[in-house]
Amino acid sequence: MAILLSRNDALDTHPPAGDQYLTSNGSNWLFAVAALFGFSTLVFFALKFKARAGERFFHYIFIIASLVGLIAYYAMASDLGWDVVPQANSVDRSGLFRQIFWAKYVFWVVEFAAIVLALGVLSGISWATIIYNIFLSWIWIIGYLVAAYTPSNYKWGFFAFGFLGHLFLLYSTMVHSMKSANRVGIKRDYLMLAGWTNFLWLLYPIAWGLTDGGNYLGVVAGFIWFGILDLLLLLGVGFAIVALSRRWDYHRLNIAFTQYGRVPTSAGTFPEKEVPSHAPASSTPAGTTTAV
Repeated sequence: MAILLSRNDALDTHPPAGDQYLTSNGSNWLFAVAALFGFSTLVFFALKFKARAGERFFHYIFIIASLVGLIAYYAMASDLGWDVVPQANSVDRSGLFRQIFWAKYVFWVVEFAAIVLALGVLSGISWATIIYNIFLSWIWIIGYLVAAYTPSNYKWGFFAFGFLGHLFLLYSTMVHSMKSANRVGIKRDYLMLAGWTNFLWLLYPIAWGLTDGGNYLGVVAGFIWFGILDLLLLLGVGFAIVALSRRWDYHRLNIAFTQYGRVPTSAGTFPEKEVPSHAPASSTPAGTTTAV
């Protein structure tokens, strides 16, 4: 019991490094965010039992994403998953070296892809477009990761490449996908979810430019900003989709699943619920053949 109630000694076990680094208060904040993701994982898991058979697709997506959020924030709170990177603008208040936590970017690879997948399936766009959007989100994140590890002002070139992928993703989710969502009769819900998502996504470049990019804000301030954004994005969109999904027509959205796989819209039935038909016995004598 003493172990559970002891103070946070993560930084004593894993000491930070650099001029801009994680502090004890920052570690406490990250443990709090990890706890919220852990609790949300259990809630998403429990809610899937209330969903109708074949309608747990969105629950599975956000169970996985929340679980990865728990792991990533636990690692960062424990002062793990980072490197010390020299900063280009380190003359004044910013310091010479900064802790860059790559675990944060690993989480974004899963988090952003989960959001893109959920919005794509909801809108009714093709699987090819969904895959395209997922890769755009990965280009965005990888561009930021490479930029964060670049010790010179050439980092802003990688930032621009990632931001270009971000703009393509914004167009795809707000214009192309909106037309598809209108076609399947879910435009209002999709507009709310995609609008909230893209609003938060527009705050990520600002936060990155002031933290890992420009090094104007410290590591702890950056984690406070990104922690709030991640919670609002993943949990806000996740719980909204799970709550709204109870009123959606999964057949019209063509996302009804059974033990036999995905049910086509034209079928509209679940194969395992059909009563098997028994063909009448053949009158052809045994040992004879019929012409084809």
